[in-house]
Amino acid sequence: MTITQERQAFVKDDQGIEEEFDQYRLKDFIEKVSKDYPHLDTESYQDTILETMKSKGDMTKRQITNELLLRGLENIQPSAPDWTYVCANVFLRQMYNEAAENRGNASSGGYGSFFNLQKILAEKNIYSERILAEYSKEEITQLGDIIEPERDQLFTYIGLRTLADRYLARDHDGKLFELPQERFLTIAMTLMIQEPKERRIDLVEEAYWALSNLYMTVATPTLANSGKSYGQLSSCFIDTVDDSLQGIYDSNTDIANLSKNGGGIGVYLGKIRSHGSSIKGFKGVSSGVMPWMKQLNNTAVSVDQLGQRQGAIAVYLDVWHKDIFKFLDAKLNNGDERQRTHDLFTGVCLPDLFMEKVDAREDWYLFDPHEVREVMGYSLEDFYDETQGNGSFREKYGQCVQHQELSKTPVPAIDIMKRIMVSQLETGTPYMFYRDEANRQNPNNHQGLIYCSNLCTEIMQNQSPTTVEEEVTQDGKIVITKNPGDFVVCNLSSINLGKAVPANVLERLIPIQVRMLDNVIDLNTIPVLQAQLTNQKYRAVGLGTFGYHHLLALEGIRWESEEAVDYADHLYEKVAFLTIQASMELSKEKGSYPLFNGSKWETGSYFEDYMDTEEFKWSLLADEVKEHGIRNGYLMAIAPNSSTSIIAGSTASIDPIFKKFYSEEKKNYKIPVTAPDLSEKTFWYYKSAYEIDHHWSINQNAARQKHVDQSISFNLYVKNNIKAKELLELHMHAWKSGLKTTYYTRSTSSDIEDCESCSS
Repeated sequence: MTITQERQAFVKDDQGIEEEFDQYRLKDFIEKVSKDYPHLDTESYQDTILETMKSKGDMTKRQITNELLLRGLENIQPSAPDWTYVCANVFLRQMYNEAAENRGNASSGGYGSFFNLQKILAEKNIYSERILAEYSKEEITQLGDIIEPERDQLFTYIGLRTLADRYLARDHDGKLFELPQERFLTIAMTLMIQEPKERRIDLVEEAYWALSNLYMTVATPTLANSGKSYGQLSSCFIDTVDDSLQGIYDSNTDIANLSKNGGGIGVYLGKIRSHGSSIKGFKGVSSGVMPWMKQLNNTAVSVDQLGQRQGAIAVYLDVWHKDIFKFLDAKLNNGDERQRTHDLFTGVCLPDLFMEKVDAREDWYLFDPHEVREVMGYSLEDFYDETQGNGSFREKYGQCVQHQELSKTPVPAIDIMKRIMVSQLETGTPYMFYRDEANRQNPNNHQGLIYCSNLCTEIMQNQSPTTVEEEVTQDGKIVITKNPGDFVVCNLSSINLGKAVPANVLERLIPIQVRMLDNVIDLNTIPVLQAQLTNQKYRAVGLGTFGYHHLLALEGIRWESEEAVDYADHLYEKVAFLTIQASMELSKEKGSYPLFNGSKWETGSYFEDYMDTEEFKWSLLADEVKEHGIRNGYLMAIAPNSSTSIIAGSTASIDPIFKKFYSEEKKNYKIPVTAPDLSEKTFWYYKSAYEIDHHWSINQNAARQKHVDQSISFNLYVKNNIKAKELLELHMHAWKSGLKTTYYTRSTSSDIEDCESCSS
């Protein structure tokens, strides 16, 4: 088909300059963007575009590009998934031209001078001056030469679009300056900036190799803010609120400051006295946790994350707290709105004893934590069962039940569990935090206790409240002394299993990944000082994974099978071994984290359940850790990583897919998406999350959890007509299997937005 000569179409550029439309040039362009996909019907695609030109006549270059994208997206089907790469190539050409024009090198197109990019964006105060100050012009130019533009071909359309819309550097007017490989190189240079100069270039190249091949991704804040003049690099934080007016308001201020910079927050409220508790001896005057939750809810709404979305805050409460029923109802859509906090996420902290009472259909007792402290002289939340079925929590809980002077409310344990499940089916929450297992497996239990998890349930680290003292000095000044608690920070990145495992690069990848994570700790400027101190004390990182379902499909392994359970067990043992080994090697070079002595790493008890095999020499690794130390007190955590898995073209976290084919709907566009590497070979291994028997998912996760020192963002997918008995069986199975947390309960009727902060 050709454009008739009677009405010659014209194409306008952004300056309004016209040129005659050349159909042969269009054909050449289509051949270039589809050359790696000869099996696609590009002839019909070209004819459709020409027909549009015939009907519309004059069009701008951008309109033609949009038409190419629109018609290409229409072609994406389970039978033709590779159209996503054609669309990505079309979009890439548009990005190349836009960036080149904005940077003043329109004639060259594509990637220009990397040094000039650094200079331009530093002058515009988009980049900080640090890369220009710390690296010489020669080094920056040398590193610019390692950029591999052809690696842009790895992106799917939705992956490239997500990266371009959210993460690539633009000026204050929204004009694109940075291209994908430049983002990866800037991240690599930022994270290696403090490395010794004689090794730094090699380390930057290695980090760039890992990122640009999409073998791994860094957390959303690191991806967005590396090299920039604003924002911090860590993903999530956990605060423990002290039971005092000063402590509550100080925590709210800290949370607001972190939220402003894009952090997701977990907040433990279990130390706050319950409704009807006493204040300064006056009985019945406390209003409990709900007003403080309302205050946090207002903070989440009013202090947004970098202007992109409202703050993300999860609050946790113990299941023995007298306010537990109000807490469980806080997100429901009916009832007293004054008691509702729709913009918070909730999590409930569950000891083994409670789950045993649910199983046995026995009573459970509710207490006021303030009264427990006053009458018993201890805090019930400060204890856990050191072994399964026995320990100090059940001993202290039993003392509280028996004490005549301590007020308590008996409730059938199953009634609380029913309320939990009702809330989960309506709102997706509360998350489940199994506190005894979390603390039993805590490698740093010599230094503290884990009260709750974070916004996305994968972080497990020691916590304690910050307290404040004031005094007037002799010269009439007021001195405020803060006694910093452990304010948890998590620094995340994730292996792309769907690409890294088939490429057989884990041994090379994990050491550079651990180094990158460790360097985030020293580079970060956190606006809450006690968080900065905690970060340095434990040097905690969270190396995780995504693309598990993608990998199973590539390997031809069915989700609901013992083979998948065994595969998870072996794979995560390997990841754990290599991660611990990499942190140990880094400790030889840079020293151990300050609290190493007395930890399970140092005593060797962390390694007790591991046996030597031909592949893994655990006893040797344990000896090496004891001798040389370990750089990071916490090492592994598997986050939800929904947005970064989209960028990397794989499946999210350890989750099964929703559908083989669906449309991703954003504010102003709709993108068809297929499961990654969908083909005749993989098609039958992609079973929908809502069709899977999730007892198999729990079995897989239990196998995986054995090797993860922190926790895992593990979702339960259920249909909205699930019977209460069936959901209860899933929760009991998860607890009995040794899971530390479960994340959302995603029913087919719930609309849940994924955590962006923890995406890695």
